Amino acid sequence: MCPKDNHLQIPDLSSPFRVGRLSLRNRVVLAPMSGVTDLPFRQLAWRFGAGLVVTEMVASRELVGNASESWARLKSSGIDPHMVQLAGREAHWMAEAAKIAAGNGADIIDINMGCPAKKVTGGYSGSALMRDPDHALSLIEATVRAVDVPVTLKMRLGWDENSINAPLIARRAQEAGVQMITIHGRTRMQFYNGKADWDAIRAVRDVISVPLVANGDVTSTADAAEILTRSGADAVMIGRSSQGRPWHAGVLAGAAAHPQQAEIADIVAEHYGMMLEFYGIDIGLRHARKHIGWYLDRFAPHLASQERAAIMTSTDAHVVLSRAVAAIVAETGREDEKDAA
Repeated sequence: MCPKDNHLQIPDLSSPFRVGRLSLRNRVVLAPMSGVTDLPFRQLAWRFGAGLVVTEMVASRELVGNASESWARLKSSGIDPHMVQLAGREAHWMAEAAKIAAGNGADIIDINMGCPAKKVTGGYSGSALMRDPDHALSLIEATVRAVDVPVTLKMRLGWDENSINAPLIARRAQEAGVQMITIHGRTRMQFYNGKADWDAIRAVRDVISVPLVANGDVTSTADAAEILTRSGADAVMIGRSSQGRPWHAGVLAGAAAHPQQAEIADIVAEHYGMMLEFYGIDIGLRHARKHIGWYLDRFAPHLASQERAAIMTSTDAHVVLSRAVAAIVAETGREDEKDAA
């Protein structure tokens, strides 16, 4: 057990830390986000210096059933260590999926007990597992027993404000063999509303000695320093703040500089090409649309609404890319004119 100490030294985000026998290169983790952190996005985030990247949530029973989408989500393409997040509601399928993942190169297995989406919790997976800690522990124990690689856990503070049970589950998970725990500082019923409660995460720090990762509303280096101070965590996880900037985790870790506006157009073009290659033209164009939208929101804020709509609705991949890049380059020109004035 780790005693509470408000004077704990705040870890340097650029320093390595360990998960079991594995050494991670820094303390900024890219969160698993379905529909966002696919292989192309993770490859870019890793190249820019994220300390650890996690696959999109892989449904355990579907993976065992050989579903093609689950296998696509499992791919690593040389990212080391390769961390796979599994979701499910039955111990048997979680254990079998963990064996498959480990047998196909997973260096870390993460258990999803944090997803608030209704289609996940409606199936009694994700954060719904926090409503029944005994059942949740049966999944954790089965997964730990099934593999030799480190097993980690990601969860929320609890199901709602009347059932804040993350400390209880975290302590029992550590006793079961879990080697790192990530806490998003909201309950499931909050979804992403309000402000993450960074202070509440410290209650988990007080009862575990394995690495603790704090998650929720971390958008800047100042946020990262504050969440570490208030939670006592060893590392931070970023999610939505990386949308439209896959380099963000590496920047927070001090492993990369924020790209200049002119460089961003090149990154957008590369990312788009990677998605089309990974998914194929038709599916890739649809999957890439949300990423193009995030890039435009961040880096072409003055784009006329009609032009934005034309880019977002086009079914011609060349048109989408050329017009999106042109919009970002045009924004660079605006910045240059401002600087010269």
